[in-house]
Amino acid sequence: MNVQFINPFLDSFLNVIGTMATITLTPGKPMLKEDELAKGDVSGLIGMVGEQAKGSLSLTFEKRLALKVMENMLGEAPNSIDEEVTDMVGELTNMVSGGAKKSLGEQGFEFDMATPVVVAGPEHHISHVSSGKKIIIPFNSLYGRAFIEICFEE
Repeated sequence: MNVQFINPFLDSFLNVIGTMATITLTPGKPMLKEDELAKGDVSGLIGMVGEQAKGSLSLTFEKRLALKVMENMLGEAPNSIDEEVTDMVGELTNMVSGGAKKSLGEQGFEFDMATPVVVAGPEHHISHVSSGKKIIIPFNSLYGRAFIEICFEE
């Protein structure tokens, strides 16, 4: 997978969470992912299609981190992953993919984005829209972990 596609998503994710939720995330080592099992409790998934590439992005949060992001962004402290938390994860997915789209557009890569889908619950699955290799990058914070999955076929 072309690193030119990956870095804008990572940069956008760090920027969005750092700016909107004032939470510092520390990226871990990227790995290939072979299954569809999510590593956290709530995930946003968005498809992207363009002339140069077709793919998808997912953001997954462990419960504790998702709740802290909600608290920091909106001043509400839910006890569980409810409709407002899933809406927030969908909006974060939009913001991250939009930031990456802007950066990739400046490099000459254009694509359209679908509406994000949010899935929650223990051991939920993430089904990417393309058949390319899936890269997963873990992020650590004081409040738990988040994960980005990126899957593109070129």
